[in-house]
Amino acid sequence: MNLQTKIPLHPQDPKIDYDDKIMSLGSCFADNIGEKFAYYKFQALVNPFGVLFHPKAIETFLWMATQDERYVANDLFNFNDRWHCFDAHSKITADSQAELLETLNAKLVEAKAHLQKTTHVFITLGTAWVYRLKAMDMVVANCHKIPQKEFDKELLSVEEISQCLQNCLHFIRSINPECTIIFTVSPVRHSKDGFIENNRSKAHLLTAIHEVVSQEERLNYFPAYEIVMDELRDYRFYKPDMLHPTETAIQYIWERFMEVWIDEKTLVTMGKIEEIQRGSAHRPFQPNSKQHQMFLQNLEEKKRLLQQEYSFLSF
Repeated sequence: MNLQTKIPLHPQDPKIDYDDKIMSLGSCFADNIGEKFAYYKFQALVNPFGVLFHPKAIETFLWMATQDERYVANDLFNFNDRWHCFDAHSKITADSQAELLETLNAKLVEAKAHLQKTTHVFITLGTAWVYRLKAMDMVVANCHKIPQKEFDKELLSVEEISQCLQNCLHFIRSINPECTIIFTVSPVRHSKDGFIENNRSKAHLLTAIHEVVSQEERLNYFPAYEIVMDELRDYRFYKPDMLHPTETAIQYIWERFMEVWIDEKTLVTMGKIEEIQRGSAHRPFQPNSKQHQMFLQNLEEKKRLLQQEYSFLSF
């Protein structure tokens, strides 16, 4: 008896290995997958400006990073005694204007340097709903808890999203024409927009992505959204808010992702790294015992052997 609708997946190329560099941008699901790359010690840069929920925010970030644009004092604002930028997530904040400018511009430099050598770029779209700041007539990445009356809420059309994604591709290709780009749609439901509104939003994102992907061979789509909606069609795979996937669901998506994008040799290395990670997290009852000291020596030897093969690894 088949009790699950299975999304068919097909292996993709070029596969990801430990010599590759990865960038993951977008909604909080980009962070979830980015954490997996970090756990397994891939060379990954994840959301330098924090979570970016919609395609306009991702487009702005890529424009600033790839075209050597820089933030200046007028791009920042003070709210509740902290300095913020409308292009970045609320976690990117500072006590002083100078400190925030330095942070933002350093992250742009870091992002461009990484992107120039990146082999795989993951772009995860979360919503097609955006907020436009009335006073400046600009779409913001984050409202930073400023009263909603200061914004107009808009739903990006399929055409607007498609153009936005084309711009993102242009910016990436301008400094790295050979990298592989993979789009995903976040399975997180944006209930604050309304459930009907959330479905409209996801439909716009999906339609736009597939319009763009169908035009070029080196563009790909990974069905994280469909895996959650169809394969994990049960509230036990959601956190108590009934909106965000649990760690079990994220792990399931990650395993399905590995089927498509990770080569067999890399899977073996990942197994060795997971063994080290679990060993490092182990908390012994008797830390000074001879048995535990031998365990630690064995763990260090495993690290040393891996670092001989991959010099960039650090534990």
